[in-house]
Amino acid sequence: MTPLEKIRNLAIIAHVDHGKTTLVDALFKGAHMFRDNQRVQERAMDSNDQERERGITILAKTTSLHWGGYRFNIVDTPGHADFGGEVERVLSMVDSVLLVVDAFDGPMPQTKFVTRKALALGLRPIVVINKVDRPGARPVWSQDQVFDLLIELGATEEQLDFPCVFASAKMGYAMLDMNDASETLDPLFDTIVKHCPHPTGSPDAPLQMLVTLMDWSDFVGQIGIGRIVNGRIHVGDSVALIKRDGTVQQQKITQLYGFEGLTRIQLQEGSAGEIVAIAGIEDIRVGETIADATDPRALEYVDIDEPTISMMFMVNAGPFAGQDGKYIQSRRIRERLQKELQHNVALRVEDTDSPDSFKVSGRGELHLSVLIETMRREGFELCVSRPEVILHTDPVTGEKLEPYEDVTIDIPEAYMGVTMEHMGNRKAEMQDMGNEGGRLRLHFKIPSRGLIGFRNEFMTDTRGEGIIHSLFSHYGPHKGELTSRKNGVLISMDTCEAVGFALMNLEERGVIFIQPGTRCYEGMVVGEHARENDLVVNVAKAKKLSNMRSSGSDEATRITPPREHTLEQALEYIEPDELVEVTPNFIRMRKRVLDTNERKKSEKRADA
Repeated sequence: MTPLEKIRNLAIIAHVDHGKTTLVDALFKGAHMFRDNQRVQERAMDSNDQERERGITILAKTTSLHWGGYRFNIVDTPGHADFGGEVERVLSMVDSVLLVVDAFDGPMPQTKFVTRKALALGLRPIVVINKVDRPGARPVWSQDQVFDLLIELGATEEQLDFPCVFASAKMGYAMLDMNDASETLDPLFDTIVKHCPHPTGSPDAPLQMLVTLMDWSDFVGQIGIGRIVNGRIHVGDSVALIKRDGTVQQQKITQLYGFEGLTRIQLQEGSAGEIVAIAGIEDIRVGETIADATDPRALEYVDIDEPTISMMFMVNAGPFAGQDGKYIQSRRIRERLQKELQHNVALRVEDTDSPDSFKVSGRGELHLSVLIETMRREGFELCVSRPEVILHTDPVTGEKLEPYEDVTIDIPEAYMGVTMEHMGNRKAEMQDMGNEGGRLRLHFKIPSRGLIGFRNEFMTDTRGEGIIHSLFSHYGPHKGELTSRKNGVLISMDTCEAVGFALMNLEERGVIFIQPGTRCYEGMVVGEHARENDLVVNVAKAKKLSNMRSSGSDEATRITPPREHTLEQALEYIEPDELVEVTPNFIRMRKRVLDTNERKKSEKRADA
């Protein structure tokens, strides 16, 4: 058996929280990649701080392990559709996919998204029904649902004849039949060896390698990761870099790396079928081909779906600008966004009429909020606007088109009425409804605009018991005006420090967003008004001291805990005339026009 036939390249795809990264942990242990006494943290592949905090995979990552004389190159992919750009490009590196499905939930919206991409590339899935030890698990039902999904997505006869493995990644066992007894993952490894084809290509052909992932090292700079389709590559080789526009550059490989468990190891040579990382090419980008210097031939690159949501990133021009962050200039923000474009292929950045603002487009609110959160942790200060959908025009009819989403909602039956009412107000159309053990599962088609600001409202309506998932569906007719936030906001009238006595008295006016002692400025949003209009308030009004005291005149200041917003909640909450000010330590909401009188004038001009 040749070395090429001993290699298996596969990606793990699934809906959010169906156990992809936990399954990778189990595969590591099943292949004995760690010492018995070695401490390994859970979800070892989620190395990014935000991935650990949010409990989701954001960046696709490559790893490798050995079992039974075979080498498994595994790519762990994000499950959230907002990071679909990560999934689309890495599927070109692999020969099969492990489709992980929860034994209770069955296929969910994001399962549909990633599976469609895999089937379109001709990949045959290996289905893993995970969490079979979960109470209420329905593994056979889930297997049938996967079959129905593949038929719906137009799978071929070969793809429909998929092997299925039942597993508990958390407990570390897998079996080919629910009646089998197993304590290891060997049945899963055997299935991968049997049904995942080995890479095609020839080590003796001219070099071809497609760059599909990017990394960065402070020591060697840009690192391009991809699969060698043909040929061999050595440290010190002169190679041709074929750009996306077809131009060819001569470059030299200074470092070559392979993957072994959680570590990156130095190599002297890489051959066809292997997934490697190379350093030494400064201007390398995703989608470019590294080819033989004497016979450069480009590889086809999978096009990424276009963005659907855009936001404005602006220089922070508020009164507290520069007091918290290190990087506040437009030049710094521009450089950071351009750097992000090198590896975040689903992102778009455009200049605007103003040198201090940039239009940034992505797959969804989460896609963009992760970028903003990363920037603030790096020391950036900026203001961002409310997300807006990207509209298209029908080339034939000239009709205005907007993006639509497939939405799946799981709620207790008690909250059906209020959920249906709010979805109706946002122009959603129900597609399907089912009852899953006392919980309703509702399917809607809704304009993407209707989901902006809905999640906060939904979680409040369902007392935190509702689950909502959405997935881009298509572009359809524009639905006209949608209802937005019902209530106005409370706005600080001056630059001051909030006083507990003032906030206590303002509670009858609405909901407060800030703590006593919070520094505020004119135009800053400090609460939600109980009525529809905005109200300018004094948050520094102190208690008057008199020279007459009686035993009952002093009352303790009792304040309801404020409603504080995370970055995503703030982005959903604001209206078009408001901004979110993001700094390393603070997230503030403010009006675009801070001065009260100027704001009234601009409102009158807008009404006229």
